[in-house]
Amino acid sequence: MNRPVTTLIMVLSLATLSGLASGQATPPAPNPDTSESKSADKAAAYYNFAMGHLYAEMAGAFGNRSDYTNKAIEYYREAMKFDPSASFLSEELTDLYIQAGRIKDAVSEAEDLLKQNPENLEARRLLGRIYARLIGDPQQKINDEMLRKSIEQFQKVTDKDPKDTDSWLMLGNLQRINHNSVEAENAYKKVLDLDASNEEALTGLAKVYAELGDNKNAIEMLRLVTSKNPNPRMLAALAEFYDRMPDYPSAVEAWRQALQMDPENVRIKHALAEDELRVDHLDEALKLYQEVAASETRDAQVQLRISEIYQQKGDFAKARAAFNKAREIDHDSLEVRYDEVNLLDAEGKTDDAIAALKAMLNDTAKKNYTESEKGTRSMLLRRLGMLYSGANRYPEAVETFRQVAQVDPTAAPRAAVDVVNTWRAAKDLNKAQEEAQAALKKFPSDRAVIIAHSAVLSDRGKTDEAVAEMRTLLGGDKDRETQIAIAQIYEKAKRYADMGKALDSAEKLSESKQDRQMVIFMRGAMLERMKQYDAAEGEFRKVLDMDPNNAGALNYLGYMLADRNVRLDEAQQLIAKAVQIEPMNGAYLDSLGWVYFRQNRLDEAADFLQRALQKISKDPTVHDHLGDVYFKQGKMREAIAQWQSSLKEYEANNSESDVDPSEMSLVSKKLEDARVRVAQESTLQKEKQR
Repeated sequence: MNRPVTTLIMVLSLATLSGLASGQATPPAPNPDTSESKSADKAAAYYNFAMGHLYAEMAGAFGNRSDYTNKAIEYYREAMKFDPSASFLSEELTDLYIQAGRIKDAVSEAEDLLKQNPENLEARRLLGRIYARLIGDPQQKINDEMLRKSIEQFQKVTDKDPKDTDSWLMLGNLQRINHNSVEAENAYKKVLDLDASNEEALTGLAKVYAELGDNKNAIEMLRLVTSKNPNPRMLAALAEFYDRMPDYPSAVEAWRQALQMDPENVRIKHALAEDELRVDHLDEALKLYQEVAASETRDAQVQLRISEIYQQKGDFAKARAAFNKAREIDHDSLEVRYDEVNLLDAEGKTDDAIAALKAMLNDTAKKNYTESEKGTRSMLLRRLGMLYSGANRYPEAVETFRQVAQVDPTAAPRAAVDVVNTWRAAKDLNKAQEEAQAALKKFPSDRAVIIAHSAVLSDRGKTDEAVAEMRTLLGGDKDRETQIAIAQIYEKAKRYADMGKALDSAEKLSESKQDRQMVIFMRGAMLERMKQYDAAEGEFRKVLDMDPNNAGALNYLGYMLADRNVRLDEAQQLIAKAVQIEPMNGAYLDSLGWVYFRQNRLDEAADFLQRALQKISKDPTVHDHLGDVYFKQGKMREAIAQWQSSLKEYEANNSESDVDPSEMSLVSKKLEDARVRVAQESTLQKEKQR
């Protein structure tokens, strides 16, 4: 509020010269007729407001001198008489009282006015605003008494003046702070009845809905605001609500609109980059992060994001360079050290990643941990367990997951599920079942534990028992996820009609675009397994129409074509795009190797299949594919070794539902034929040597 003193003196001098500072509270009133009375009142209100504002600034500039403060109060009060509906006048007067430290005087004067005249709404508005200022920070501890008193004043104002939008807005805001969502919603709707495009009421109503968990209606309110008056602030608020749902594609669109209107806003760029990364728009996210990095040169997190993107693109040299910049900025940060673990793992240096993570755990070890430290440590231990499991070091993984429960007992159910899934990954269903039963006994109502137990039943081929157990979870707010899990159980059992029904139920419960994509993708996979290839392709095309960069759909459709040996050029383009999006995905590398085999590009096929095995060494299909490549290259012994590995992995899989007997039989036949051929060639070679 305060201006430089010299400016104030100049303004005061000008006012004096023009006769405005004559000490007269109001200008000489003309003798207006009735039609001119309103404009005359407005002019008088503005004059008194201008004089009040001038004296208020002078009071602030000269240490809250009482004579200036008194003059300002006098003029503001006079202005309010001429224009009672101008809410900014009571706001200015409230600011002045607080600035001068005269809150008690203000309250006392307002209460005296109300004693003289309970219908004095100007006094009630002023009193309500003063009480509101004394509530405190809503994010911390608030003064409940001041909140109650402020609400009481504005309720009385709106009872007497139901068209006072500013007071309805104040009442809505106060009721929201009071966690009275019904009354807050009612107040905001009263404003909208008077002014359907009122931005503050729509925003307040959106916040009420958000606090109730009704993000759908919250977004609808903000969409109304942005459609009527698009601006960066409201578009950013809309994007943040989409993030909460989460609906990241819609959030991206809102952030993009906000950035178009405010192209230099670093905060919006950063938020858009985050969501572009979430929807796998790597190039767009990278460009934005690089622009943010140019402005925020000491932001280590931005460099870590750039490193993460380069990791996903398979450019580890640039990923390492960006990481080094982050480490230079903040070398002691746990986040930086943790990101190096992820980078080492992505580079294929799993042992180094494990060593780095163990060093982090050792450096942060304590006898006792705060709740926050428990959460961090359990997260680090869980990541270490995942690294052990990925390196096929299953006993070490299990031991690490057990430590999670010791550090943070609240994480015990999740840790128990991780143990179960580790033994499932190790193909040791006996231990998996033992752990699942123990976990279910200990945590009988935990959703994740029930799902893990039903998954083991499914692995054992006990499909109906697994589904029955999953159905006990229906009836809550996660029915869609339950139907998806039921569909996966039926898929494992090859009961596709039942799977289709579960997917239909899941689709009805899918609200976001991403949720619908997942269901459509699963239906496409189901139809492909039923050998309904045209229908399957139609489903995958639907996914790609919704998201052209959906790597899973690109890969599946391409592999489906390659496996049938049709439209190979198109298949290669689809899978190559999937690999470009996720260059470290072992399944996608296998698909690209297979399509190259179909195209008779054998060296390229062998290269990609070998890379796939570095990622998914226990996949029998990849070994089978590489065996086919070696056989066609005339490398019989190498082909035999791969087919032997393929059969070994099939046999190690204790889940009968995961093994396709026809595929296993085909590998066995290829292996036997190769052995016969090698034996024949060996016999011929011996005969030639005689």
